[in-house]
Amino acid sequence: MRDDKPLWMPSPASIKASPMHAFMQACNDAHGLGLESYADLHGWSVAEREHFWNAVWNFCGVIGDRGARTLINDETMIDARFFPDAILNFAENLLAGKGHGDAIVFRGEDKVEDRWSWDRLRDLVSRLQQALRAEGIGAGDRVAAMMPNMPETVAFMLAAASIGAIWSSCSPDFGEQGVLDRFGQIGPKLFVACDAYWYGGKLQDVKEKVVAVARGLGSPVVVVHYAGDAEAVAHQTPNARTLDAFIAPYAPSDLQFVRLPFSHPLYILFSSGTTGVPKCIVHSAGGTLLQHLKEHRLHCGLQPGEKLFYFTTCGWMMWNWLVSGLAVGATLCLFDGSPFAPDGNVLFDYAQAEKFAVFGTSAKYIDAVRKSGLVPRNSHDLSSLRLMTSTGSPLSPEGFTFVYEGIKTDIQLASISGGTDIVSCFVLGNSLQPVWRGEIQGPGLGLAMDVWDDEGHPVRGQKGELVCTRAFPSMPVMFWNDPDRAKYRAAYFERFDNIWCHGDFAEWTEHDGIVIHGRSDATLNPGGVRIGTAEIYNQVEQMGEVAEALCIGQDWDDDVRVILFVRLASGVALTDELVKAIKTRIRTGASPRHVPAKIIAVADIPRTKSGKIVELAVREVVHGRPVKNKEALANPEALDLFAALPELRG
Repeated sequence: MRDDKPLWMPSPASIKASPMHAFMQACNDAHGLGLESYADLHGWSVAEREHFWNAVWNFCGVIGDRGARTLINDETMIDARFFPDAILNFAENLLAGKGHGDAIVFRGEDKVEDRWSWDRLRDLVSRLQQALRAEGIGAGDRVAAMMPNMPETVAFMLAAASIGAIWSSCSPDFGEQGVLDRFGQIGPKLFVACDAYWYGGKLQDVKEKVVAVARGLGSPVVVVHYAGDAEAVAHQTPNARTLDAFIAPYAPSDLQFVRLPFSHPLYILFSSGTTGVPKCIVHSAGGTLLQHLKEHRLHCGLQPGEKLFYFTTCGWMMWNWLVSGLAVGATLCLFDGSPFAPDGNVLFDYAQAEKFAVFGTSAKYIDAVRKSGLVPRNSHDLSSLRLMTSTGSPLSPEGFTFVYEGIKTDIQLASISGGTDIVSCFVLGNSLQPVWRGEIQGPGLGLAMDVWDDEGHPVRGQKGELVCTRAFPSMPVMFWNDPDRAKYRAAYFERFDNIWCHGDFAEWTEHDGIVIHGRSDATLNPGGVRIGTAEIYNQVEQMGEVAEALCIGQDWDDDVRVILFVRLASGVALTDELVKAIKTRIRTGASPRHVPAKIIAVADIPRTKSGKIVELAVREVVHGRPVKNKEALANPEALDLFAALPELRG
């Protein structure tokens, strides 16, 4: 596919019909502007942030009292506060829908299918909020959950948010210590857990884990039935009840919403924790709501009644992003389990049956579908699908090509990037611009995102640090247990004074798009030239012999040498010929600077629970340094493969 033409172009009719265009016209009318393009709109949204965020509030119909002021303390990013006089409730905004229409559709790997109307969801939230109050839980208290991505999890979060409690979640595949490393820091007043779950065609028993975590936390426990015996798990767990018993005394009644300040804490999310105990990142109700409404309504063009799907677990911030789709009136399509059990058609079967409008997933999933040989455009009716989003790691140019050749020709593909730190995106798609192969369409509205060199100068045509130069609503309120904000400052503001440095290695393109080249702390520096690991993966992982790759820099002879680890396809051996082919591919596709000094075959590559490979942890192991929190990994045993590789000694 040629790179001198876009992969997708919005038609004039689709542009005119898009919420983004309607929003731009509303801003023109309200402020006497003449904005005509996305570049115009983005420029205005950054230059006039107070007008812009007020316009988002109005256009998206936020429920609450906005107050008089829009932004204070703007001189210092870490001190800036949006809508300091506003009061609202996050759950009230997500539960505006009523009636028998679908609020949530659920599919589990164990073939469970369920549909929840808006009324059914509201009824359970009502009973849960009564039960939480009876438990003595109120504003500022924490509710922690180790749950599958299922409707009851959404209902519990909404009930907690409705009374001002702070929600924090992880998925049930986390190890016992991984759960305690997270929730043990925040002192939850209630711990919610499932009785079992399915993954990879196997029933996963969590009974012993629930008991151990409950003892470690010392919190009351609610056990939610999914795939096991909730009564038995509750019986063996200290101070535990089943969900049925927890809500039994309460009948559904009118929902009650406690309106609190815009900056009141809503979520505690956690850093990956592969270099130490996870940082507890606190996000506000107002900032999360406003940023997600902007991304769903404007950037994704989401309309009431459309089906929104994201393949995620409750341990990834994309779950928090997904559930906010309720605020638009969209129907959430939840899935729990393996996307390849029994085969790679599972999610496309779901998309066809439910007529997804938006299909969100990871770059790793797209690549896995490509390598499986599936061609969904030939096997499934995806006519309803208008937007596919990809995140978790940079989507390769070949991944872009596969979406258009193998999934759907007429679709907007939005590679998106942001993270747990902002519970949203810095760069993402929009309906007014074309999609170019290998490029993220552009920065998010209201975000003064740029790329800077090491001296703090904006750069074009070269790689640098992704920064944001002005405050935005979804910055964390704080880190938990960080009273002097030392951890917060160190995480984002130490590299450049009063500038958010996100930790991504990025580059502007000639189309004003963005390419993410990987994490800055994982970039390689051979001969003093910084190169991104994603550029190597983009080449190597397109080879049929290579299933997956991981690249690090190893300190060697007062310099850094590039080491490439490869997990090979079934039946493939790392011969001299294959090593030569890999090096040639990298030399011609990336640059001679990227060619690794060593290529080493390994049986597995370690990754986080959300599927991200952990270059830093491998680098620590290779240099003989301890990895402080292996519990953050989905497959910690894989790290042991790197500890004693003889190839690294010579």
